[in-house]
Amino acid sequence: MSEKKRRKSYTPAFKAKIGLEALKGEKTINEIGQEHGVHPAQVGQWKRAIQEQAQSLFEGKRRGPQPAAEHQEPEKLFSEIGKLKMELDWLKKKSGISLP
Repeated sequence: MSEKKRRKSYTPAFKAKIGLEALKGEKTINEIGQEHGVHPAQVGQWKRAIQEQAQSLFEGKRRGPQPAAEHQEPEKLFSEIGKLKMELDWLKKKSGISLP
């Protein structure tokens, strides 16, 4: 009876580590593959994936502080203020602190 071979699955962190090592160019893809027990073709695929997706890291426009929406629900904000004021008054009463 022959045993079925299971495919190895690698974590994204491992793939990134190997791909970045290949990008550095300090070792050949074959050396990296042998060192980590990965087929050189797989190392090349991970390297290519990093190169292709690197641009997407910087595609988003830089956004400064967003202006507050003027149409925020005032009733919701006023109710939150009232709730916080009541909690503050209660805490002052319980702690015995009297602030002007």
